[in-house]
Amino acid sequence: MDLSKSCQRIQKDIEALARFTSTPGEGCTRLPFTPQARQAADYLRAAMQDAGLSAHEDAAGNVFGVLPGQSPDRPCVMSGSHFDTVFNGGAFDGPAGVICALELARILRDEGRTLPMDYVVSAFMDEEGCRFGTGYFGSRSMLGQMTADECKNFADRDDITVYDAMKSYRLTPEKLPEAAWKPGSIGHFIELHIEQGPVLVSQNVDIGLVDCIVGIKRFMVSVFGQANHAGTTPMNMRHDPMEMASRVISKIGDTARAAGGGTVATVGFVKAEPGGMNVIANRVDFTLDIRAVDPQVLASVVGQIEQMLREETARCGGSYHMEPKLDVAPLQMSGELLARFEASCRAHGYSCLHMPSGAGHDALAIGRVYDTAMLFVPSRDGKSHCPEEWTDYSYFAKAVQVLYDVITALA
Repeated sequence: MDLSKSCQRIQKDIEALARFTSTPGEGCTRLPFTPQARQAADYLRAAMQDAGLSAHEDAAGNVFGVLPGQSPDRPCVMSGSHFDTVFNGGAFDGPAGVICALELARILRDEGRTLPMDYVVSAFMDEEGCRFGTGYFGSRSMLGQMTADECKNFADRDDITVYDAMKSYRLTPEKLPEAAWKPGSIGHFIELHIEQGPVLVSQNVDIGLVDCIVGIKRFMVSVFGQANHAGTTPMNMRHDPMEMASRVISKIGDTARAAGGGTVATVGFVKAEPGGMNVIANRVDFTLDIRAVDPQVLASVVGQIEQMLREETARCGGSYHMEPKLDVAPLQMSGELLARFEASCRAHGYSCLHMPSGAGHDALAIGRVYDTAMLFVPSRDGKSHCPEEWTDYSYFAKAVQVLYDVITALA
């Protein structure tokens, strides 16, 4: 493998995709079913075709490129990631995995190599979930787990539902079942991704071998009180939902720390209504994201937070509601694929480290159905979901080498 050539091609594609953003100069913002997502999807489809793949977009907005094998009826090997981003994110989270999977297809084409089975490059729509509060939309659609009716239940900050956003994107939600792949049609799924954390870079390790992906529970929490005048309502006669919510929010971090085992909990968005400076709110909404390797710990932290909400609202004459947005159990990765990854790393002299993933990925959804594994590459300063997100392209080339070894060995 010519690592230098791979570096150049990977860099060219990642930088091209980074231009498709609604916030130029302020990071990459490419939300699902937006004009920027359309630009990226069209670019990826054209790049797949240029690489000799048969490319198409499915009913969920996913883009697939197929390098035909000797026996198309055999379960395929699939590799890829997502092409949407968070608000003001980076250029690597998601797209790097798509482009590295595409680079492997180019290498196989350049060698004139035909695998016994199809090799499929996947680019999934809406893994992040930051627009609609869902996540894994594209991969779940591929697994037959999304319906048009479900798309009507989730809306963005402008009250645009997934259903309506799909229609604006020139997709027909009622055709979502057509995005489902035939059961058993995927033999292995491998996702390459930036670590999005500081472990690999702090230990000067080339490649992370992901043993487990944490479970995630997400909620939209609403705390209800009584709106009133900020100046004339005595403090002992208030039913202030902001005060109730803030008392609970201030304890969420310590609850996660006490749980141990790498458990994390985050409140990333808070909104008060009606939102006037001189008005006591009547409602406060906030998001809650909890992640843990142990499902029992995950359930325990949720229970503790709900207990605090119950106590605070009862004490202050308010009420609350927790609306589940996402509930994904932890997942162990394929031991066979991890062993093959490690053998490849050792053969090439690449340092590697077994580690969990604290972030969710499309592999989390797909791994519940198909044999799945993940590779991580270092993130500079451990930064991700921000404009400063960066990974040296040489790490991607090394990861593609490992991907090449494993996929050709599986063949």
